[in-house]
Amino acid sequence: MTNDQHLAADLATQAGHLLLEIRRELAEATANERRAAGDKRSHEFLLSALTTHRPGDAVLSEEGVDDPARLAAERVWIVDPLDGTREFAEPDRTDWAVHVALWQAGELVAGAVALPAQGLTPATPSVSAPPPAPRAPRVVVSRTRPPAIAVNVCDHLGGTLMEMGSAGAKAMAVVQGLADVYVHAGGQYEWDSAAPVAVARAAGLHTSRIDGSPLSYNRPDPLLPDLLICRPEHADAVLALTR
Repeated sequence: MTNDQHLAADLATQAGHLLLEIRRELAEATANERRAAGDKRSHEFLLSALTTHRPGDAVLSEEGVDDPARLAAERVWIVDPLDGTREFAEPDRTDWAVHVALWQAGELVAGAVALPAQGLTPATPSVSAPPPAPRAPRVVVSRTRPPAIAVNVCDHLGGTLMEMGSAGAKAMAVVQGLADVYVHAGGQYEWDSAAPVAVARAAGLHTSRIDGSPLSYNRPDPLLPDLLICRPEHADAVLALTR
Protein backbone atom coordinates (compact mmCIF):
# COMPACT_ATOMS: atom_id res chain seq x y z
CA MET A 1 0.00 0.00 0.00
CA THR A 2 1.80 3.12 -1.23
CA ASN A 3 -0.89 5.77 -0.94
CA ASP A 4 -1.47 7.38 2.45
CA GLN A 5 -5.05 8.33 1.58
CA HIS A 6 -5.93 4.74 0.71
CA LEU A 7 -4.12 3.42 3.75
CA ALA A 8 -6.06 5.68 6.11
CA ALA A 9 -9.38 4.57 4.62
CA ASP A 10 -8.41 0.90 4.54
CA LEU A 11 -7.20 0.79 8.14
CA ALA A 12 -10.21 2.69 9.49
CA THR A 13 -12.54 0.33 7.63
CA GLN A 14 -10.70 -2.80 8.80
CA ALA A 15 -10.70 -1.58 12.40
CA GLY A 16 -14.42 -1.00 12.04
CA HIS A 17 -14.95 -4.58 10.86
CA LEU A 18 -12.98 -5.80 13.86
CA LEU A 19 -15.14 -3.74 16.20
CA LEU A 20 -18.33 -5.15 14.69
CA GLU A 21 -16.96 -8.64 15.28
CA ILE A 22 -16.12 -7.75 18.90
CA ARG A 23 -19.67 -6.51 19.33
CA ARG A 24 -20.97 -9.89 18.13
CA GLU A 25 -18.50 -11.89 20.22
CA LEU A 26 -19.35 -9.99 23.41
CA ALA A 27 -23.08 -9.66 22.88
CA GLU A 28 -23.71 -11.25 26.28
CA ALA A 29 -20.91 -9.39 28.08
CA THR A 30 -21.29 -6.23 30.13
CA ALA A 31 -21.11 -2.82 28.50
CA ASN A 32 -17.81 -2.14 30.28
CA GLU A 33 -16.32 -5.37 28.93
CA ARG A 34 -17.37 -4.45 25.38
CA ARG A 35 -15.89 -0.95 25.72
CA ALA A 36 -12.59 -2.22 27.09
CA ALA A 37 -12.23 -4.92 24.43
CA GLY A 38 -13.12 -2.52 21.63
CA ASP A 39 -10.63 0.14 22.71
CA LYS A 40 -7.81 -2.36 23.28
CA ARG A 41 -8.15 -4.56 20.21
CA SER A 42 -8.79 -1.75 17.75
CA HIS A 43 -5.76 0.15 19.08
CA GLU A 44 -3.57 -2.95 18.83
CA PHE A 45 -4.72 -3.58 15.27
CA LEU A 46 -4.07 -0.01 14.11
CA LEU A 47 -0.69 0.21 15.82
CA SER A 48 0.44 -3.10 14.34
CA ALA A 49 -0.77 -2.17 10.85
CA LEU A 50 0.89 1.24 10.92
CA THR A 51 4.12 -0.30 12.20
CA THR A 52 4.00 -2.70 9.26
CA HIS A 53 3.01 -0.26 6.51
CA ARG A 54 4.67 2.95 7.77
CA PRO A 55 7.46 1.83 10.11
CA GLY A 56 9.19 5.23 10.05
CA ASP A 57 6.14 7.22 11.13
CA ALA A 58 5.09 8.22 14.64
CA VAL A 59 1.64 7.44 16.06
CA LEU A 60 -0.51 9.43 18.48
CA SER A 61 -3.41 7.26 19.68
CA GLU A 62 -5.99 7.86 22.37
CA GLU A 63 -5.26 4.40 23.72
CA GLY A 64 -1.47 4.54 23.46
CA VAL A 65 1.39 6.05 25.44
CA ASP A 66 2.24 9.51 24.12
CA ASP A 67 5.85 9.35 22.91
CA PRO A 68 7.43 12.84 22.90
CA ALA A 69 9.51 11.76 19.90
CA ARG A 70 6.47 12.52 17.73
CA LEU A 71 7.14 16.24 18.17
CA ALA A 72 10.30 15.92 16.08
CA ALA A 73 8.72 13.57 13.53
CA GLU A 74 7.92 14.66 9.99
CA ARG A 75 4.87 12.38 9.82
CA VAL A 76 2.46 11.46 12.64
CA TRP A 77 -0.63 9.27 12.41
CA ILE A 78 -3.34 10.56 14.76
CA VAL A 79 -5.88 7.86 15.56
CA ASP A 80 -8.87 7.23 17.74
CA PRO A 81 -9.38 3.45 17.69
CA LEU A 82 -12.96 3.74 18.99
CA ASP A 83 -14.68 7.10 19.10
CA GLY A 84 -17.92 6.81 21.04
CA THR A 85 -17.37 3.89 23.39
CA ARG A 86 -20.71 4.51 25.10
CA GLU A 87 -22.57 4.10 21.81
CA PHE A 88 -20.44 1.14 20.72
CA ALA A 89 -21.44 -0.70 23.90
CA GLU A 90 -25.15 -0.25 23.08
CA PRO A 91 -25.93 -2.92 20.45
CA ASP A 92 -28.47 -0.98 18.43
CA ARG A 93 -26.59 2.33 18.12
CA THR A 94 -24.75 3.31 14.94
CA ASP A 95 -23.29 6.68 16.03
CA TRP A 96 -19.70 5.61 16.81
CA ALA A 97 -16.58 5.71 14.67
CA VAL A 98 -12.92 4.95 14.00
CA HIS A 99 -10.59 7.88 13.19
CA VAL A 100 -7.36 7.60 11.19
CA ALA A 101 -5.52 10.75 10.11
CA LEU A 102 -2.02 11.62 8.94
CA TRP A 103 -0.29 14.87 9.92
CA GLN A 104 2.73 15.82 7.86
CA ALA A 105 4.90 18.95 8.08
CA GLY A 106 2.24 20.96 9.87
CA GLU A 107 -0.85 19.87 7.93
CA LEU A 108 -3.45 17.12 7.91
CA VAL A 109 -2.78 15.35 4.60
CA ALA A 110 -5.02 12.28 4.91
CA GLY A 111 -8.03 11.30 6.95
CA ALA A 112 -10.74 8.68 7.20
CA VAL A 113 -13.69 8.26 9.54
CA ALA A 114 -15.21 4.81 9.51
CA LEU A 115 -18.82 4.50 10.63
CA PRO A 116 -18.83 0.70 10.88
CA ALA A 117 -22.43 0.18 11.95
CA GLN A 118 -23.52 2.35 9.01
CA GLY A 119 -21.23 0.62 6.50
CA LEU A 120 -19.54 3.91 5.54
CA THR A 121 -15.99 5.29 5.52
CA PRO A 122 -15.85 8.89 4.28
CA ALA A 123 -12.20 9.57 3.46
CA THR A 124 -9.89 12.01 1.74
CA PRO A 125 -9.13 13.04 -0.93
CA SER A 126 -12.55 12.76 -2.59
CA VAL A 127 -15.53 13.55 -0.38
CA SER A 128 -18.81 14.69 -1.88
CA ALA A 129 -20.17 18.03 -0.72
CA PRO A 130 -23.41 17.74 1.28
CA PRO A 131 -26.70 18.29 -0.55
CA PRO A 132 -28.64 21.58 -0.18
CA ALA A 133 -29.63 22.37 3.38
CA PRO A 134 -33.11 23.11 4.74
CA ARG A 135 -33.94 26.67 5.72
CA ALA A 136 -33.57 26.10 9.47
CA PRO A 137 -30.05 24.89 10.34
CA ARG A 138 -29.69 21.62 12.22
CA VAL A 139 -27.15 21.79 15.05
CA VAL A 140 -25.79 18.42 16.14
CA VAL A 141 -24.89 17.97 19.81
CA SER A 142 -23.96 15.27 22.29
CA ARG A 143 -26.88 13.18 23.43
CA THR A 144 -25.53 13.04 26.99
CA ARG A 145 -23.91 16.46 27.59
CA PRO A 146 -24.84 19.08 24.98
CA PRO A 147 -22.57 22.13 25.44
CA ALA A 148 -24.34 25.37 26.30
CA ILE A 149 -22.56 27.11 23.44
CA ALA A 150 -24.20 24.79 20.90
CA VAL A 151 -27.63 25.35 22.40
CA ASN A 152 -27.01 29.10 22.26
CA VAL A 153 -25.97 28.89 18.59
CA CYS A 154 -29.06 26.87 17.77
CA ASP A 155 -31.36 29.39 19.50
CA HIS A 156 -29.81 32.39 17.75
CA LEU A 157 -29.93 30.75 14.32
CA GLY A 158 -33.51 29.62 14.79
CA GLY A 159 -32.41 26.05 14.22
CA THR A 160 -33.16 22.63 15.61
CA LEU A 161 -31.00 20.40 17.83
CA MET A 162 -30.00 16.88 16.83
CA GLU A 163 -28.61 14.57 19.51
CA MET A 164 -25.89 12.11 18.52
CA GLY A 165 -23.04 10.12 20.00
CA SER A 166 -19.40 10.31 18.99
CA ALA A 167 -17.52 13.32 17.66
CA GLY A 168 -16.81 11.50 14.42
CA ALA A 169 -20.44 10.60 13.91
CA LYS A 170 -21.50 14.22 14.52
CA ALA A 171 -18.91 15.60 12.11
CA MET A 172 -19.87 13.06 9.45
CA ALA A 173 -23.54 14.00 9.89
CA VAL A 174 -22.56 17.46 8.61
CA VAL A 175 -20.50 15.92 5.79
CA GLN A 176 -23.45 13.72 4.78
CA GLY A 177 -25.92 16.62 4.89
CA LEU A 178 -27.84 15.19 7.84
CA ALA A 179 -26.85 18.19 9.99
CA ASP A 180 -25.48 21.66 9.23
CA VAL A 181 -23.48 22.79 12.27
CA TYR A 182 -21.32 20.92 14.76
CA VAL A 183 -19.93 23.20 17.47
CA HIS A 184 -18.18 21.85 20.55
CA ALA A 185 -16.55 23.38 23.59
CA GLY A 186 -15.54 21.84 26.87
CA GLY A 187 -12.92 19.25 26.13
CA GLN A 188 -11.58 17.20 23.23
CA TYR A 189 -8.19 15.95 22.12
CA GLU A 190 -6.42 15.89 18.78
CA TRP A 191 -7.53 12.33 18.05
CA ASP A 192 -11.18 13.37 18.48
CA SER A 193 -11.06 15.85 15.59
CA ALA A 194 -8.06 15.23 13.30
CA ALA A 195 -9.66 12.70 10.95
CA PRO A 196 -13.12 14.34 11.01
CA VAL A 197 -11.56 17.72 10.19
CA ALA A 198 -9.55 16.27 7.29
CA VAL A 199 -12.69 14.68 5.83
CA ALA A 200 -14.82 17.80 6.41
CA ARG A 201 -12.26 19.99 4.65
CA ALA A 202 -12.25 17.62 1.69
CA ALA A 203 -16.04 18.06 1.50
CA GLY A 204 -15.65 21.85 1.36
CA LEU A 205 -16.88 22.53 4.89
CA HIS A 206 -15.66 25.20 7.29
CA THR A 207 -13.38 23.95 10.09
CA SER A 208 -11.83 26.03 12.88
CA ARG A 209 -11.58 26.67 16.58
CA ILE A 210 -14.65 28.44 18.00
CA ASP A 211 -12.75 31.75 17.98
CA GLY A 212 -12.11 31.32 14.24
CA SER A 213 -8.43 30.43 14.63
CA PRO A 214 -6.97 27.45 12.74
CA LEU A 215 -6.94 23.97 14.19
CA SER A 216 -3.37 22.89 14.89
CA TYR A 217 -2.17 19.32 15.39
CA ASN A 218 0.84 17.42 16.76
CA ARG A 219 1.42 19.89 19.57
CA PRO A 220 3.13 19.03 22.87
CA ASP A 221 -0.24 19.01 24.68
CA PRO A 222 -2.80 17.11 22.57
CA LEU A 223 -5.73 18.81 24.32
CA LEU A 224 -7.80 20.62 21.66
CA PRO A 225 -10.90 21.58 23.59
CA ASP A 226 -13.16 23.24 21.04
CA LEU A 227 -14.20 22.78 17.44
CA LEU A 228 -16.47 24.14 14.72
CA ILE A 229 -17.42 22.16 11.61
CA CYS A 230 -20.23 23.63 9.56
CA ARG A 231 -21.50 24.55 6.12
CA PRO A 232 -19.56 27.58 4.87
CA GLU A 233 -22.71 29.70 4.67
CA HIS A 234 -23.23 29.36 8.43
CA ALA A 235 -19.64 30.03 9.52
CA ASP A 236 -19.82 33.82 9.93
CA ALA A 237 -23.06 33.69 11.91
CA VAL A 238 -21.81 30.95 14.21
CA LEU A 239 -18.43 32.59 14.80
CA ALA A 240 -20.12 35.88 15.60
CA LEU A 241 -21.66 34.08 18.57
CA THR A 242 -18.78 31.82 19.60
CA ARG A 243 -15.95 34.32 19.43
